[in-house]
Amino acid sequence: MSGWDTLLPEALGAWPTLILVVASFFTSALTAVFGVGGGVAMLALLGLFIPVAALIPVHGAVQLGSNTGRAWHQRAYIRSSIAAPFIAGSLLGIAAGAYFVVQLPDALLKLVLGVFVVTVTWTKIPGAAQLSHAGLAAGSAVLALATMFVGATGPLFAAFFGQVIPDDRKALIATQAAGMTLHHTLKVIAFAVAGFAFWRWLPFVAVMIVSGYLGTIYGSKLLEKMPEAAFRRWFKIGLTLLALDLIRRGLAGMV
Repeated sequence: MSGWDTLLPEALGAWPTLILVVASFFTSALTAVFGVGGGVAMLALLGLFIPVAALIPVHGAVQLGSNTGRAWHQRAYIRSSIAAPFIAGSLLGIAAGAYFVVQLPDALLKLVLGVFVVTVTWTKIPGAAQLSHAGLAAGSAVLALATMFVGATGPLFAAFFGQVIPDDRKALIATQAAGMTLHHTLKVIAFAVAGFAFWRWLPFVAVMIVSGYLGTIYGSKLLEKMPEAAFRRWFKIGLTLLALDLIRRGLAGMV
């Protein structure tokens, strides 16, 4: 695989790259089916091979490609009525997060996020499915603000969209992908402005995106065959497991 070496960053060898490219297929397929899990799994896998300084920017770029591919492939199911207020709220939340630079305890944030996700997952919020544009904008602002302080916001996104779109699994997955695409775009721009050298990682990220898109196609076919009731059950189970892991890590960090 010596030919690959010239296209890879010095910090990443050919065999780790192969492992991560294969994993990108399966993690994207997982998210295409259930809406959650793939991003967190990819972050954990990248952390095994990539230097800490590059982990979050590279993960953001890979997830940007993965969510963009999923949003494109499932574009027919995106709830366009949610797009405008979501974009407005997201920009407001990112701006607020950038203005109020606050160093909050990571352990506390994980604990609060985990408890919130479990609560929202298993409690139906009255009127969530009929939120006004102002309500959607406010919710997306909170999500965007959270991304400035917490890396693992996928479960929070899923919990939010699970309340807003409670009866259509395809619309839920597609609209969530569109929302995550926007937020990862803003995150990548922020890292680029801060000076991260994305160009060194472009060949690796590009191959990861292609593999992830193939996984999205496969996962979307599985989603088509899955009954709505089964999807909702596994969606809640997956969210709960991720939230409990956040709570575990939060409590461990506070000891």
